[in-house]
Amino acid sequence: MLVTLRPWTPDDAAALLAARAGDPELDKQFGGSGPRTLEEHEAFIVAEMCVDPTSQVSLAIDVDGRAVGNVGVGAIEPRHNTGWMHYWTAVEARGAGLASRACASLARYAFEHLGVHRLELGHRVNNPASCRVAHRAGFAAEGLERHKLRYGTERFDVETHARLATDPDPDLAPIPILL
Repeated sequence: MLVTLRPWTPDDAAALLAARAGDPELDKQFGGSGPRTLEEHEAFIVAEMCVDPTSQVSLAIDVDGRAVGNVGVGAIEPRHNTGWMHYWTAVEARGAGLASRACASLARYAFEHLGVHRLELGHRVNNPASCRVAHRAGFAAEGLERHKLRYGTERFDVETHARLATDPDPDLAPIPILL
């Protein structure tokens, strides 16, 4: 199995559409007005899942030539050298440690190449799998933000985590980043 992190391309639209269709919880992350058709997913990839080292880096988690997830650093703030980490994997790719390895790999890249000193992330408290990803990737829990997120009419508490450039790297095999 060959695993890499690489930029998204419009050719990944079918994989993105399938990942969203395979998990209603993942689909919520895109909002009610997110892309629906293959063509809309192609346009979404071009507009939103890009690599711009000054503001965001979104990379496909690629397994044997197929995008099975996403890892990214967004909201890069140069004054304070901070960024916001996000990730997801398609249902069929879960449980193999890919999200943790991808987060740890991109975090190290952000520290070394994007000038980021502090990376933050948050997950809904009803998503223990995402919490495990954060911990395994070296992100320490920092606190609870009550009712931070809203999906439809439902509100969710969020646990925040952070990792600093000076924190030790977790004991995970890095994933090569192809930029």
